[in-house]
Amino acid sequence: MRIVNINEAKTQFSRMVEQAEAGEEIVIARAGKPVARLVPLASAAPKLRKLGLGKKRFTFPANFDNLNAAEIVGMFEQGK
Repeated sequence: MRIVNINEAKTQFSRMVEQAEAGEEIVIARAGKPVARLVPLASAAPKLRKLGLGKKRFTFPANFDNLNAAEIVGMFEQGK
């Protein structure tokens, strides 16, 4: 953890953000008294989703693969 004064924080802000992004914690002080902390945000890594949560909550019709097949074919052939 590094402590810097406000003036240094203003002049070196971009570099300090890069350091915080890399995992370093920086404390910003006014007249030697800590007033703020610059820390990296928690990574937004996607959580793995558990498969099968909807099992037995709904069903598909037996003819799902052919549902409205004639209507769909008609939409494609309409331009002929």
